[in-house]
Amino acid sequence: MASSGEYYFIIRKKKDARRKKILAIVSIISFSGSMLFGAVRTIQRAMQNPQPQPAPVSGESSLQQQAQDYELVLQREPENQVALEKLSLLRIQLEDFKGAMEPLEKLISLYPERQDYQVMLKDIKKRE
Repeated sequence: MASSGEYYFIIRKKKDARRKKILAIVSIISFSGSMLFGAVRTIQRAMQNPQPQPAPVSGESSLQQQAQDYELVLQREPENQVALEKLSLLRIQLEDFKGAMEPLEKLISLYPERQDYQVMLKDIKKRE
């Protein structure tokens, strides 16, 4: 037969195990409740204050903005090859052939060995 000391430890272990189970259950319920509460509040806020959607940007206005950006670069660096190329290509896409001629002519004067610039300028003059 178990002595009173052993009996005490057995009862104590059972009580500790029961407390741990209860504590675990309470913790799980508390955590789940707080997560659910947070999710519900977030959904309510989203439904009450929908975020405004940005206005769609048209392709042409985007191209015009890019052309303006390259023009700003050319104000600081008038002989920037990349900016001159991109500006002429953007103006061609915008069908501004007269505007595309100016950067191409500058490119030809800076880089006369580049035949592609001369070909592009001839094509633009034919379109105009």
